[in-house]
Parts: sequence; structure tokens; C-alpha cells
Amino acid sequence: MTTSKTRSIVSLCFETDLDFSKNLERLIALIDQTPEDAIVVAPEVCLSGFAYDRFAEAAAFTPFALKQLHAHIGERLLIFTAITKDNGLFYNVAYALHQDKILHTQSKAKLFALGAEHEHFAPGDEKAITPFLFEGIKIGILICFELRFKTLWQQLEGCDIIAISAQWGKLRSEHFVTLTNALALINQCYVIASDAANSDTSAMSGIITPFGGEIRNSGAEVLASHYETRTVDSMRRYLNVGIV
Repeated sequence: MTTSKTRSIVSLCFETDLDFSKNLERLIALIDQTPEDAIVVAPEVCLSGFAYDRFAEAAAFTPFALKQLHAHIGERLLIFTAITKDNGLFYNVAYALHQDKILHTQSKAKLFALGAEHEHFAPGDEKAITPFLFEGIKIGILICFELRFKTLWQQLEGCDIIAISAQWGKLRSEHFVTLTNALALINQCYVIASDAANSDTSAMSGIITPFGGEIRNSGAEVLASHYETRTVDSMRRYLNVGIV
């Protein structure tokens, strides 16, 4: 098994279809193309899109999809979001899956009013935006619009990796690039940012290192690099701003 010192990291970028089953098949096919030890981040609500007119159907599809994904991820860690119903309310929930387990869940707390998300989703608890450990790697998650809130960056201070799952508006593509780059520099960590490749989204998935080196999607659905613990440690020693 790969140790926490080095691990493959992957950002996916693909189009969301109206057919939920096709989206699941596409996600599984792309996962199968990634290294067996990869930490994989997929776009926000990539199984269904926002599907406001099919919310109940999308939420019912999520448990089925989770079961199918568990059968395919193996030693990988998969991070993505899905529409989920709980106590009669709908949430946009981030899942971190490994083998047959759900290691972490987190509901989107900052809903995007310009997209009318607040009219359809219940907000999650901001205090639940906290790191979790995966094989010695401290990982945090921000969901799309949450990337704009500096207080949430502070809540994830000390993470080795921050995953961003997004459906980021195409008109604000430069904002996505700027904010994900800045997050990596401010928190001195790796950022794995995944955005959808829809007609109205940025498709600017990327992987950014603690030193600010970046690679961005250029048409590829699978963008891969490597996480190294020593890179995080080196940056924090080189420019000590108090992150431990």
C-alpha cells in the first residue's frame, strides 16, 4: 500500500449529461483510468447536475451510485458531491469514499444565490467544514461557492490537500483559477480543483502545489500529478507563517 509520503492525485473534468446513469458510467470509466493509489476529485453534482426539476429522482439515485462506486474505487480515495435527501430536506453533500467505506461527508454550507441554490437546498453547517485524515494525509473539502469565503480557508488551515468540487460559472473562470492558486499559497498545501466541462462552466480543473506550481485542464478529462508530504513540509519551513 502506498504510504502518506507520496500518492497520485487526480482532478476530473467532464460534461454532465441529463441521463444520471450515463454520468455514473462516465465517472466510473474515468476512475478506472486513474492510478490505483490515486486521490480523485470529481465535479460538483456530477451524477445529476443540479436537476432542480428532478430533485427526488436525483436524491434516490445517490445511494445506488454510492454502492456502484464502492465496487470500483479500491485503494483510491474519491471525493465528489451528490444531491442527498435527509429528514425531508435536500442537501448538496460531499462524499469521500475509500474501498467500501464513506470516510467523510460534508453538506454545502454556502449556497450560491445567483443560481437559486438556496431555493432548493438546505444549507449545511459551516462548522462541519473540517479536515479528515486519510492514511496520514490531512484533507479538507470546499464545494464551489465556498471557495470565496476566507473564513473557510482558515478552518482548513493545516490541511495537506484541499479538494474543490465545483460547477463554476464560465463567466467567472479567471476567478476560479485565481482563487484556487491563492488557496494553495495561503494554506501552503496542494489544491485539487475539479470543475465540470459544461457549456456554462469554466472547465478549468487544476492541481496546484504549495509552491504555486499549477497544471490546468486543457481538454483532458483526467488531470494527474503527485502529492508529496515533503513538498508541504518544505514550503512551511521555507516560508514559516505559522501553519503546522
